[in-house]
Amino acid sequence: QLQLVESGGGLVQPGGSLRLSCAASGFTLDYYHIGWFRQAPGKEREGLSCISRGGRTNYADSVKGRLFISRDNAKNTVYLQMNSLKPEDTAIYYCAAVRSVQAVCIMTRRYDIWGQGTQVTVSS
Repeated sequence: QLQLVESGGGLVQPGGSLRLSCAASGFTLDYYHIGWFRQAPGKEREGLSCISRGGRTNYADSVKGRLFISRDNAKNTVYLQMNSLKPEDTAIYYCAAVRSVQAVCIMTRRYDIWGQGTQVTVSS
């Protein structure tokens, strides 16, 4: 069974940091682009960042300079480092995977495998 499992969410104060992890099981991430998305209550899902199979990254303008995506293929895991968190970053965060031969990833394409999400709450 192909699965992605997110972890690392929680409650953090404004200005704080969190590192989310996305671990794959049942398949290897080597051949996949990985994206991070979030959905806040009452809002549409938002694409935040993605990383290609070759390690090229892409970010939404709204998070550039605060969020950083990376991958460790040896651990079959992708990370999202989130800094300078704001209350408006409160949402459920999801990772997703799509097998691709493209050199560059984009957040707007269809992703095939999704995790269950991890809650991030930014509040004092």
